[in-house]
Amino acid sequence: MNYYGLLIGLASFLIIGMFHPLVIKLEYYFGKKSWWVLLLPALGFMILSFAASAFYSIIFGVLSFACIWSILEIFKQHERVIKGRAKRNPKRNYDE
Repeated sequence: MNYYGLLIGLASFLIIGMFHPLVIKLEYYFGKKSWWVLLLPALGFMILSFAASAFYSIIFGVLSFACIWSILEIFKQHERVIKGRAKRNPKRNYDE
């Protein structure tokens, strides 16, 4: 019996669940300028996906694109903060 599909689905679920609060925290503490913090791991995971075996290649690919998607979400989270739909950090200046 092959459990790879189930394991990849579970890993994808956990990865997505991990990145959601990460995006919120990155925008809250560092603002939208923190996008590059996710670009470096995205590139690293992308390179690892080329060198790994099939199962790990898929996991690294999911991690890579989760990082890339989270970069977009940081900018969307910033817009939500500006519009008042997400929590604003009182210690930061939002006049950008």
